[in-house]
Amino acid sequence: MTVVLRSSYRACFLFLFLGIFMSIGCKQSGDSSSVDKANGGNASKRFIFITNGDDPYFDVLNAGLQAGAERYNLAVSKIEVVMEKNNATAQGQINRLRQLVTQADVAGVAISVIQAENIAIVEEMKRLAGKGVPVITVDGDINEKLFSDARPFYIGTDNSIAGRLLGTAAKKVLESRGVDEGGFIQFTGFTDNDNARARMNGCRDALGKNYNELDRMADSFDHSRARDNVRTALVNHPEVNALVGIWAYNAPAIAEVVAERRARDQISIFTFDAAAQAIEHMKDGHIDCMIVQNPFEMGVQTVRLLLAMVEKQDAVIAEMFPNSNEPGGDKFTTGLRLIIPDAWEGDSNAPITAKDLESAVSAGTLEVLTLSVFREWLEKYGLSSS
Repeated sequence: MTVVLRSSYRACFLFLFLGIFMSIGCKQSGDSSSVDKANGGNASKRFIFITNGDDPYFDVLNAGLQAGAERYNLAVSKIEVVMEKNNATAQGQINRLRQLVTQADVAGVAISVIQAENIAIVEEMKRLAGKGVPVITVDGDINEKLFSDARPFYIGTDNSIAGRLLGTAAKKVLESRGVDEGGFIQFTGFTDNDNARARMNGCRDALGKNYNELDRMADSFDHSRARDNVRTALVNHPEVNALVGIWAYNAPAIAEVVAERRARDQISIFTFDAAAQAIEHMKDGHIDCMIVQNPFEMGVQTVRLLLAMVEKQDAVIAEMFPNSNEPGGDKFTTGLRLIIPDAWEGDSNAPITAKDLESAVSAGTLEVLTLSVFREWLEKYGLSSS
């Protein structure tokens, strides 16, 4: 009797266990089916933009990304565009690219490369591309001579031209002040960054042999260090005639320290980009002129290109890159503006006018705007910087 009861108990337990297992199995199978269905053709995808650091400049670019998402109807394609701000290190970009390789919802990637010669960044970009994910550079490029196969397209500024234009303007201003020789110092986040190096080289070349480049000082995207670099420069080179800010936050750093040291009468200041603080400093007479990029348009065109690559819109790509088979034909430039003080407008004795850069203006490379006109443009798009 005991044996029979034990056998019955074991049989009941076995059937109960099998029932639970089958129930769990069916539920897991059902859940898996639901997940598969959810991740089917109706699943949303992402375009990812990886910055080189955290700066208001990229907030403007992000506004362009969102405007581009609306203009090119990303919602219809079930794609959203997301900006991810890097921690101003190469390793940060490497780590994020590695993560993206494992994420199935990534439809395209744009990156402002922090170090042009960093082979690990390049390899991770190529790994993503190998998975069929379009990867482009925007704002900051790789060293194309070393890594010609790292990306198909670049969107942004021709930084060599930008540097030469700022150097040309700087030379005109210095000469108008009776300074036809002397020394200058350039400040940036990283001296091995592609856009920084191209700008600095271009500026140096345009200034010419009469002006000696005394130093290039990197701050690793540390805004406090950016100010300390200016202080150090003024101590080490008391004879310096001009300071050049290469990245957006360098402009207010230079203007503030020069004002702090009461050295403005001796030093001319030329900068890139128009951070909100820099705009105020120019209004107050602490910056002579600025070469301004168009990060808003970079964002818009990033969306346009990635969507065209994903959806095989060959006509759009051909329109953006009509000379793609020629040297430099893989770059889409978004224009430059030279911002000058309002007081220079219409003044025959102004240090620089649009006529001084007539060839660049007529070629469509450059627009010369007064600060007030530029601010009106910013207000039109609800921006405080560019």
